[in-house]
Amino acid sequence: MKTIAIQGVSGAYHEIAARQFFKNEDINILECNTFPDLFNALVKDPTLLGIVAIENTIAGSLLQNHTLLRESGCQIVGEHKLRIQHSIAVLPGQKIEEIEEVHSQPIALMQCEEFLSKHKHIKIIESVDTALSAKEIIDNKITKRAAICSAFAAEKYGLEVLAQGIETNKRNFTRFLIIATPPLAQTIMNGVQPNKSSLVFSLPHEEGCLAKVLSVLSFYHNNLTKIQSLPIIGEEWRYQFYINLTFSDYTRYKQSLDAIIPLTKDFQILGEYMEAQTPK
Repeated sequence: MKTIAIQGVSGAYHEIAARQFFKNEDINILECNTFPDLFNALVKDPTLLGIVAIENTIAGSLLQNHTLLRESGCQIVGEHKLRIQHSIAVLPGQKIEEIEEVHSQPIALMQCEEFLSKHKHIKIIESVDTALSAKEIIDNKITKRAAICSAFAAEKYGLEVLAQGIETNKRNFTRFLIIATPPLAQTIMNGVQPNKSSLVFSLPHEEGCLAKVLSVLSFYHNNLTKIQSLPIIGEEWRYQFYINLTFSDYTRYKQSLDAIIPLTKDFQILGEYMEAQTPK
């Protein structure tokens, strides 16, 4: 049985994504308080898999996780795209008019601003996790408090959902990466024909360096689906470039890497895997 490390407590969106990705398997969930804790858990126990959010269509990239992935040496073995649907949940029997506070993770609160603006009597309190906000209510039998969380978390902890689908933008998706240490990743990907990769590199201070790299990738028929730059700490005005590519010809893709490596510095393949489809 696979054990999947997630950030947050059981019922978090990370768990939903993990159970959807491994939908035909019985899995164990290992709760980690923070993303650094998750990566440390994989390094300490190479039999674990991890799942980490990397970007949201509304909130953007989770920049910390780009750096943690690169520094950990872990490899991407898959991705999953999850439609994020928020609910407001309370102890059973309460009404929305009785609620004085709502707790949730800051991004979740931001994504539900339109709903919350219609209930101005409710004080908004930021917390570290959506599912933990739900768990705290039931563990401490807290009345007059609500949590913004998934319906899955509300059901898991025995809360009553007062309203579902309260996110302002219904095209709200988070992309998650499934990660493993290199030996396990090699075993998992054995025989798999990837069509997507994630790369990271830096560039010398020379005119047109990035344009040259992108031109080469395009020449070899790779599709650039994302580019993210992050500053290199301690080296002023130098950046790491994280890019995602999709491709239909693995041989041409590998040829493109051979062509760009001499143009880059600190080149690293973060993973080669199958692209996930966006849910309808």
